[in-house]
Amino acid sequence: MVHAFVLASVKRDRINETAQELLKIDGVAEVYSIAGDWDLIIIIRARENDQLAAIVTEHMLKLAGLMNTTTLIGFRAYSNYDLERMFSIGFQE
Repeated sequence: MVHAFVLASVKRDRINETAQELLKIDGVAEVYSIAGDWDLIIIIRARENDQLAAIVTEHMLKLAGLMNTTTLIGFRAYSNYDLERMFSIGFQE
């Protein structure tokens, strides 16, 4: 599994529409609006590098709202989330 994080600049009047269009692309798991130099961060989970390449260079390029992107590929994940969820199974507060 390949995980990628795409930082995107979007036309100001198309941020919401572009986020919704991105979610329709197979492999796009989540889209967040963010503060700072970028407008959106797009979380992609692909089976292999070729699928990731197709998502970024074919499918995303068709979206009129995207102006500029930078793609970051994740090598290793570090998270407490899965451990907390696993240990809380069956635990009710």
